[in-house]
Amino acid sequence: MTNVILLGLTSLLTDIASEMTYPIIPLFLISTLGATPAALGLIEGIAESIAALVKILAGRLVDKSWRKKSLTIIGYAASVAGKAFLPFAHTWGVVFVGRAADRLGKGIRTVPRDALIAESTESESRGKAFGLHRGMDTAGAVLGVAFALILLGQSGKDYVRIFLWSLVPAILGVVVLAWVREPSRKGVRVITHPDFRWSALPPQLKKFLLVVLLFSLGNSSNAFLLLRASGNAGTSTVLLLYLTYNVSYMLFSYPAGRWSDRVGRKVVLATGYTLYGLVYVGFSLLSAGSPSWIPWILFIVYGIYSGSTDGVEKALIADLAPGNLRGTALGIHAMVVGVGVLPASLLAGWLWEISGPGATFGVGGAMGLIAAAGATLVLRQKR
Repeated sequence: MTNVILLGLTSLLTDIASEMTYPIIPLFLISTLGATPAALGLIEGIAESIAALVKILAGRLVDKSWRKKSLTIIGYAASVAGKAFLPFAHTWGVVFVGRAADRLGKGIRTVPRDALIAESTESESRGKAFGLHRGMDTAGAVLGVAFALILLGQSGKDYVRIFLWSLVPAILGVVVLAWVREPSRKGVRVITHPDFRWSALPPQLKKFLLVVLLFSLGNSSNAFLLLRASGNAGTSTVLLLYLTYNVSYMLFSYPAGRWSDRVGRKVVLATGYTLYGLVYVGFSLLSAGSPSWIPWILFIVYGIYSGSTDGVEKALIADLAPGNLRGTALGIHAMVVGVGVLPASLLAGWLWEISGPGATFGVGGAMGLIAAAGATLVLRQKR
């Protein structure tokens, strides 16, 4: 579990940096740079899609070269470079370049990092390992939002100062990777240059990937949740809501991973998708006259959804994929999740502008409930 803890520490530090900036980027774009919700959707959608397309390439490199640690370091370093653009952003185009570089780094590192976790643990404890990693990752998110709140309290809306401070934990996260070790290949069937064919994947895995794609098409960027919350609260309250979400996510990730080891991935994933659908329906009904406690409940439940699905999906992919194509399968999964963000975010921004936020979140809620039913059907025989 040493690798899992070290990779979790790197993710913790990186998420401190990311979450110091991510929740204020929508506010920075709209209130400071004068961008529109459609521009926000374009930025987040393209940035996440870049990450998605790179993930499949990273998965192939993992299966062919086994240099997972090197790819992981390159990915985290690229994200540091992307964050360095934000302090100098005077137009939303510069923010777009920074976000694209940051997500490019995420695309490079995600699959080799997840492969390191999968190959450093046994299958019967894999859900727990991914849950622990997600819990540490989200602990960083909690700290990052807390630090952003402290800095905002000291300097008002000095977003540039927050962007600069975020570089410190990002750099430290890369340094920690020096102590990560490549896991032993003993007992793993190695093919030097495995040829990938879609038909080589197990039928159940292919069906589940289609469910994930369907869900992703309704899963727009979290930036829209923050923008929606800003209509009912000020900047500090929005950050506190996002902090609450991350605390909920952090607390539930590890128990959800262990729960999936015991009762099966299907139960946990279907529950998570259902919660997502209900939360988005709740956001679609939110209005200026809604009780002030409703957004807090919605963000708490949204954190439970994230904890129930993020690590558990990856554990399921690792369970179902052939050993020699595990990196590729993780890459395809990551690509499917990311590619869906572009059309989902573009649609969300377009619906917001022509019909209001209710339509944006209504569509997302429906897709979440459909995905819950789909996961229940395709995972009937897999614990």
